[in-house]
Amino acid sequence: MAKSILVIDDEEVLLKALDRYLKTQGYDVSAFSDWEKALEAARERSFDLLLVDLMLPKTSGIEVIRRLRETQPGLVSVVMTGFGTIPSAIEAIRAGAYHYVTKPFDLEDIGSLVAKALEHAQLREENRSLKKQLQQKYGFENIVGESLPMKEVFRLVEKIADTDSTVLITGESGTGKEMIAQAVHYRSRRADRPFVAVNCGAIPEGLLESELFGHVKGAFTGAVTTRAGKFEQADRGTIFLDEIGDMSPKLQVKVLRALQERVVQPVGSSKNREVDIRVIAATNQNLEEAVAQGRFRQDLFYRLNVIPIHLPALRERKDDLPLLVRHFLQKYRQDGRGPATSFSPEAMEHLKSYDWPGNVRELENLVQRLVVLKGGGEIEVRDLPPNLAGRAAVSAPEEAVFPEEGVDLRAMVERFEASLIHRALDRSAGNKNRAAQLLRLNRTTLIEKLKKMGGAS
Repeated sequence: MAKSILVIDDEEVLLKALDRYLKTQGYDVSAFSDWEKALEAARERSFDLLLVDLMLPKTSGIEVIRRLRETQPGLVSVVMTGFGTIPSAIEAIRAGAYHYVTKPFDLEDIGSLVAKALEHAQLREENRSLKKQLQQKYGFENIVGESLPMKEVFRLVEKIADTDSTVLITGESGTGKEMIAQAVHYRSRRADRPFVAVNCGAIPEGLLESELFGHVKGAFTGAVTTRAGKFEQADRGTIFLDEIGDMSPKLQVKVLRALQERVVQPVGSSKNREVDIRVIAATNQNLEEAVAQGRFRQDLFYRLNVIPIHLPALRERKDDLPLLVRHFLQKYRQDGRGPATSFSPEAMEHLKSYDWPGNVRELENLVQRLVVLKGGGEIEVRDLPPNLAGRAAVSAPEEAVFPEEGVDLRAMVERFEASLIHRALDRSAGNKNRAAQLLRLNRTTLIEKLKKMGGAS
């Protein structure tokens, strides 16, 4: 469909010339010498571009632009002006016009300017559409919860999203900390700028400094080119520092400086680079406890903890379980991974009796696996993994009658082990270091066992 252009100019000769020329360029043109009739036409239909003379009888092009934008806010405008009224043309741009052109002009120049203005309008609309899509993708639509703890989280995100305040998100692994960080970013005025996530616990200490702050060519072996760090990549946007509790004291000092002064110094450089960023950090550790133990800087903690958001563990919001299960069933059914429709009431009761050490991430992994393996129909107790299907049997008294058909020793041992791990995690409030101590295991061994059980590290 041809782009539509509304032309307003009280000079009849110029108006006719513009009308003829723009039509030869393939545009749908409506030309008016009377601006009031033009406004009437604009009430009947929408236009893609307005080409208007700055000086009109009894009004100005600026006033016409303002009135048209009340009903057509996406309309892009170009003003035509004489040399003596350029300051007024600049005022028109401040009022929302895309550009101005001075009379007399070549029609080819107008054609080029119109093409650029329409391209600008299209890009602006695409950006607006993309921003809306991102807000939907990372808004609350995909962060499922109706329990009181989650409603409080949503309320807080809405309240602080459109500020530049630093946010510290705490909660166990798998509770959705990065999703909340994305919701904050994509509901803010920085939504059309980068959201850059860094997992501080997944990058070796020797590489993390370069990853965060960048480096110059020759700064170290292998630095064959100059490279911008994550802080610079996030300029005018948001940087998300996940698992910041795992950061070394040396790097904590540099991050503190970046937060205080909004400057970074690439590795191997003596020059500072300014950055305009919003910082959101997250951790599954108790940072106040880490400060008391000397593992985390107190001044950095205070810098990060401006707006604290705590995400509840899934065991603390089990009212959301049915809602989450339906959400994940729908998600993976749409991915074409199986026609499973629901959990049986008995299977749902087993889900509710489980403590979910891996939280929402563990639940999502479980639903995805069951959708793939079930292949259709209702998911029943026998479809659940041993640590869920046999939880009632784990607590059976020692004097229980030994069944004549025998028992599956391996499955019973796995269930018993899973039960002990869950109890240790409950006792330690989800702290894996403390749980490992209670079980007299190395932390890495505990994490491997959780992965095998379907949990998250």
